[in-house]
Amino acid sequence: MNITYDVRFWEVRRNTSSKTPSYEARWKVGHKPKSKTFRTKALAESFLSTLREAARKGEGFDIATGLPVSMLQAEPSGPSFFEFAQSYLLRRWRTSAARTRETDAYALLTLLPALVADVPARPDLEDLRVALRAHALLPEDRRAKLTGDQEAALRWLEKASLPLSALGEAATLRLALDAISVTLAGKAAGANTVRRKRAILHHLLEQAVEHKAFTSNPLDEIKWTPPKAVTVIDPRTVVNPSQARDLLDAVPKVGRKRGARLKALFACIYYAALRPEEAADLREKNCTLPESGWGLIILERARPQGTKRWTDSGETHESRRLKHRADKETREIPIPPVLVAILREYIEAYGVAKDGRLFRTETGGSYSSSAYSYVWQAARKLALTPAQFSSSLAARPYDLRHAAVSLWLNAGVPAPEVAKRAGHSVDVLLRVYAKCIDGQQDHINGKINDALE
Repeated sequence: MNITYDVRFWEVRRNTSSKTPSYEARWKVGHKPKSKTFRTKALAESFLSTLREAARKGEGFDIATGLPVSMLQAEPSGPSFFEFAQSYLLRRWRTSAARTRETDAYALLTLLPALVADVPARPDLEDLRVALRAHALLPEDRRAKLTGDQEAALRWLEKASLPLSALGEAATLRLALDAISVTLAGKAAGANTVRRKRAILHHLLEQAVEHKAFTSNPLDEIKWTPPKAVTVIDPRTVVNPSQARDLLDAVPKVGRKRGARLKALFACIYYAALRPEEAADLREKNCTLPESGWGLIILERARPQGTKRWTDSGETHESRRLKHRADKETREIPIPPVLVAILREYIEAYGVAKDGRLFRTETGGSYSSSAYSYVWQAARKLALTPAQFSSSLAARPYDLRHAAVSLWLNAGVPAPEVAKRAGHSVDVLLRVYAKCIDGQQDHINGKINDALE
């Protein structure tokens, strides 16, 4: 190692030869000019500040690399961020639902192309994202064959990815937070999306702490205010019982057969507050349907829709445990006579699938969310006024569930019982439906008056 103490520094400047914005940190070691390019000016200035501090301390600089001795000794030897992100996804694969796998991967699709050094021959961004989505972020036995351009993009990322240790620096973490604040199309991301991606980054760094890459989670040190997310239900989406009945009566009028087969599914969402994926896996054995009076549904499983590459079965729908519940844990929901009658009529007309499922297509498959959403929008057009149709009133089938829970709360059903039937915790229930609980103030005030007297 050839050492010198003759070091000079210049200001950071914009790199005009690069297609994408980048900045050069410039300095001179002995008679040799040195430079290093960064994606942001802040990163370049942070690097130059480190060099200046080393020079002030009297450190020698290596003429060949231009770096102070302390930085040569501290060159990162751990995994790159790309390598650790791959292992993070694969470690979580077995215990994660398909939607969770997809959500994790899409957060990394945002982060991985952003946390890179300015290595020449940067590939087309879409080629890089396809290579990640269809190959690198999947288990080996699920990886698709890549084109030559996509393989080159992946090789570039392997070379350019920042070391995991770089995420211990505030400037790098702020670069990551900037990246998750925009969509893949480059527009401002929604508040819930940003919060979800930030949570994934935080969890990934928690895993890095477990692997001794950091002593504590570096993201906790960053003063950053996430965008405020809407966490309560908008009362304008909630239908009243009369509107719900009109909508359900309109569903069978849509199409030749599909609407008639779907009325009972929508009725389960409204009268029993089932999630659509819970209704999709409802089986005859789960239902107690007496000839008169109240019945009972005992939910055992849900059937969420996912993308084939992320599911265990390779199919779009697969049966899983209930949301927020342990495997084999059930949920009991008493159902009113009107829903009992609708389900009895449905079973008499259409029977059940070989596996006992109630709701399926004519060929025995599961309805896609786009299929039942199409029917729902057509029913809204038939049942609602033009002004209501163009509003957010019952805009999605899921809004029937919100209407059910709001109805129960406003009918005076105790919150713990509503939470038990809907599959929520009490605190989440009251927070989410806070704006939908109304009409009880006079009744509650009267109770307080009686108690005071």
